[in-house]
Amino acid sequence: MSVVDAGTTPVDLEGLRAKYLEERDKRLRKDGIDQYIGTGGDFSYFAEDPYVERVERVPITRTCEVAIVGAGFGGILTAVKLKDAGIDDVLMIEKGGDFGGTWYWNRYPGLACDMKSYVYLPLLEETGYMPPRSYASGPEIRAHAERIVDHWSLRDKALFQTLVTRAEWIGASGRWRVSTDRGDVIEARYLVTANGPLSRPKLPGIPGIAGFRGHTFHTSRWDYAYTGGGPDGNLTGLKGKRVAIIGTGATGIQCIPHLAASADHLYVVQRTPSGVDIRQEVPTDPEWAASLKPGWQKEWIDNFNALTSGGAAERDLIEDGWTFLFKKIAAAAATASGPDAMLQILHAAEVADAEKMNEIRARIDAIVADPATAERLKPWYRRFCKRPVFHDGYLETFNRDNVTLLDTDGRGVEAVTETGIRVGGVEYEVDCIVFASGFEVGTDYIRRAGYDIVGRGGLSLQDKWSHRFSTFHGMHVHGFPNLFLHQNAQAALPANFCHGLAEGAKAIAAILGHAQALDRPVVEATQDAEDAWVAHCGEVAANLVPFFEQCTPGYYNLEGHLTQEAAQGFGYGAGAAAFFHLKDQWLADGRFAGLEFSTG
Repeated sequence: MSVVDAGTTPVDLEGLRAKYLEERDKRLRKDGIDQYIGTGGDFSYFAEDPYVERVERVPITRTCEVAIVGAGFGGILTAVKLKDAGIDDVLMIEKGGDFGGTWYWNRYPGLACDMKSYVYLPLLEETGYMPPRSYASGPEIRAHAERIVDHWSLRDKALFQTLVTRAEWIGASGRWRVSTDRGDVIEARYLVTANGPLSRPKLPGIPGIAGFRGHTFHTSRWDYAYTGGGPDGNLTGLKGKRVAIIGTGATGIQCIPHLAASADHLYVVQRTPSGVDIRQEVPTDPEWAASLKPGWQKEWIDNFNALTSGGAAERDLIEDGWTFLFKKIAAAAATASGPDAMLQILHAAEVADAEKMNEIRARIDAIVADPATAERLKPWYRRFCKRPVFHDGYLETFNRDNVTLLDTDGRGVEAVTETGIRVGGVEYEVDCIVFASGFEVGTDYIRRAGYDIVGRGGLSLQDKWSHRFSTFHGMHVHGFPNLFLHQNAQAALPANFCHGLAEGAKAIAAILGHAQALDRPVVEATQDAEDAWVAHCGEVAANLVPFFEQCTPGYYNLEGHLTQEAAQGFGYGAGAAAFFHLKDQWLADGRFAGLEFSTG
C-alpha cells in the first residue's frame, strides 16, 4: 500500500484509487447521456417562461449587419465589442423575456455565483461598478447584465420572446437569412451564435415521470407561484407540503437549504454526492477597492485563469477554493527535475488532490450529526471530476428533523409513481418534485440550440457534424461563411465562462474590423485550417481522456463515455490559458491565418 507523507495526514493513494473506481463503476450506465430526456413534446412545459407574460406582435422583416442568437453575457459582450469597433447595427434574438441568459432563466432561491464576483462579473471598471460582496447573487448578476446593456445603449438591439428556427446562408446576397417562431425574417451579413453551453434543461428519464399527479418544475424555471417567496427564500407556499428534489449538483446545493426551511418535509434524492467546500463570503473591503489601480480586473481574471488552467502565475490574487490545488501543483512543478519530472508533477498533483478531498470528507463528519448520513454525503472521486461546489449552509441542512437524504448509491430513482417516488424499493409520497437535473451537455449542438444552420450548397451544420465534429478555433466552420460560434468545443473551456465569452467577443470584433478594412466582407475558414485544427485538438485531447475515464460519470466525461474521439470535440485539451495565449498571438499577428476574406 503506497502511503505518502505530505506533511499532513498520510494519504493512502492506492486505497483511494480503488475506492474511486468502485464508486465510478456503480454509476456507469450503457445508455450514457441517453438516460436523460429533453424538455420537448409532453415535457415542453418544463421549459416555458414563468417570469413574464407572452407579448404578441406582428412578424418583422429587417436587415442588420450582425444577428446574434442569445442575449446572455455572450450576446451582450459581443454587442459591446462590436460597438467599440464601430459596428452598431446589431440585433440580439433571445427566447427569454429580457437580458441575462442563464441568469435570466435561473432564479431559484439561494442562486449565486460560486467564484469571486471581482473575477466573474465582466466590465466592472468600464461600468464603474464594485460588487458589495465577494460573491454575487443571481439578482445582482442579472442586474449587472442590464447595467452593461444600458452603459452601451444596447436596450433597443434585442428581440425578446423569440426563438430562432432556422438560419440559412444565401450566397447570392452574401447574407444569413434567419427565421423565427414569430414569423420574422431577418437578413444579416454576419451570424453569431451565443446560445450558451448550458441552456437547454434536461430531465432524468425515470420510468413513470409523466404520470405524477402532483406538482413538478425544473430549477431553471422556478415556480414561485407555487412555492411563494423569492430569491432570498421564505417559500411560504410550501407550508404543509412534502417535497422531493432530484439532483445534488451546484443548483441543488444552493436551493436545498431554502426548501428545507419552508417545506413540511424535504427528501433530497442523491445519486452522486457533491464535494462541498467552504465558501467564506465577506463584504468588499472599501480600502482594498480604493487601492486598486486601472487594469486591476484584467489582472485578476488572467490570474484566475492561469491558476485554474495550467498556466503560470507568480502569486495567487484570488485565494479561494478554485485556486488552492493548482498552487500546490505549480509548486511541485517548480521543483520537479530529471527524466521523470512529469511523473513527479502528476504524483504531487494526485497527493494534493487526495489531501483536499480528505479535508472535504472530514468537514462532512464535523458538520453532519448523523454518522450514517455523513457517510452517504461523502464524495469519492478526484476534485475536478465534477464541478467544485462551495456553500456554507448545505451540510447543516441535514441536521434538520424535516430533511431526509435518499441516497440511491449511484443508481438513481427507480420510478416516479402517481403520488411520489420510489427509491431502494420504498415509495415516498410527495406533493411536489423539483428537478435539479441540470442542462443538456454532449447532445447534438443543433438539438441544444433548437435550430439548424444551413451553409453553402445546402449543407446543414447538423449533417456536417454527424460525420465529424470540426471547427477552426472552435468558432469558424468551413462551408459556413460569416458564421461565428460562441461555444467551448475545440476552444477554451475556462472555469470562468464569462472570461471565455469576452475573449470570443474580442476575436469576433477584431476579425470583422479586419474584413471592413480590407473591404472583403465574407469571412470563411479554409478546409486546410479546419483539418489542421481538428488534428491538433485530437493530439491535445490525449491530456483529457486518462484523467476523466477514472472519474465517476457526469457531464464532464459524457456520463463515463468520453472516448478519444469525443474528447477532441470537448474544450481545448491543453487548457484555457494555452488556448487564450495561442489566440492572442494569432490576433496580434494581424494576418488571421486560416481565414479567407473575399468579396463573395
